[in-house]
Amino acid sequence: MRRAAVAVVTTAMAVSLAACGSAAESDGNSDSSGSAEKKGDDIKVGLLLPENQTARYEKFDKPLIEKKVKELTNNKGEVVYANAKQDATLQAQQVDTMITNKVDVLIVDAVDSKAIAGSITKAEQADIPVVAYDRLAEGPIDAYTSFDNVTVGKTQGEALLKALGDKAKDGQIVMMNGSSTDPNAAQFKEGAMSVLKGKVNIGRSYDTKEWKPENANSNMQAAISALGKDKIIGVYSANDGMAGGIITALKRAGIADIPVTGQDAELAGVQRIVTGEQYMSVYKSYPQEAAVAGEMAVALAQGKSLDSIAKDKADSATTKDIPTTLVPVVSLTTENIKETVIKEGFYTIDEICGGKYKAACDKIGLK
Repeated sequence: MRRAAVAVVTTAMAVSLAACGSAAESDGNSDSSGSAEKKGDDIKVGLLLPENQTARYEKFDKPLIEKKVKELTNNKGEVVYANAKQDATLQAQQVDTMITNKVDVLIVDAVDSKAIAGSITKAEQADIPVVAYDRLAEGPIDAYTSFDNVTVGKTQGEALLKALGDKAKDGQIVMMNGSSTDPNAAQFKEGAMSVLKGKVNIGRSYDTKEWKPENANSNMQAAISALGKDKIIGVYSANDGMAGGIITALKRAGIADIPVTGQDAELAGVQRIVTGEQYMSVYKSYPQEAAVAGEMAVALAQGKSLDSIAKDKADSATTKDIPTTLVPVVSLTTENIKETVIKEGFYTIDEICGGKYKAACDKIGLK
């Protein structure tokens, strides 16, 4: 039997983590292998990613998951891919298509964690297990892998405080949070606020529609108009794409040399860190996250246990004790570019330091 969805009295999508073997309440099913008929290596994995505005999905997640599935199935497994382009309705249609095409398992990074629940239920009814990838979707999810999102927010908040130093209360910061439809955004904000509350003055805070850089740019312009350009001393940006829009607005207003955070270690973000326009990003090992997702998907499709893969549990608003693996994160600054994105093969020094970035790279010893 597939795990049944369990109602949880909560209004948020917060993840409640507990080590395996804890006294967390069970949902009545200790088998985390799903009910998919046991198969060999000839499996079909449906991969649904949420958008293509953020560079990571097409550049890292998709090819890395495809590589892992091939590796685990002796090159016999097939990955069927669809990108929702930030459209929850389109993603629901894509799930329907995957079900019609009889995929053996789904990996879903939801555009809207609540709206996708009905589609996840359809997959369950079709006996197709679902791995929630990067964002914990609602509905009868069988497995989940992501980063510790609260820790991501704490990492960003701590970095911002470090950059502000003794001037942390000399002005106001702007909080540029992610989309309200993304449960990760709420957790990033929770983590950041646990560090920043009481230690900085928050002049304005925004939930940025669809994580779009242009929306972050508009929000930042509004904040500058409301607070005054001389009053803003730093910006909490939940990711690198939005940081780009924010920094454009700051430049246009003549504001320079204030710390701006980020996340995802996008190439443009790393280059802004090199030049000093952006203070930091959060480096997340997409190869590790993608590898876990691939392992979970293949195991579920083949009717195998997840016990050796998922060491934690997570609760969504609808489902409890979801087998979970969380991947660690690192604060990325000028000091550790070589040890992070370059060492793991995200980018080469030539990619980061080409053209107009060479002088800045030379200055920080990135050669």
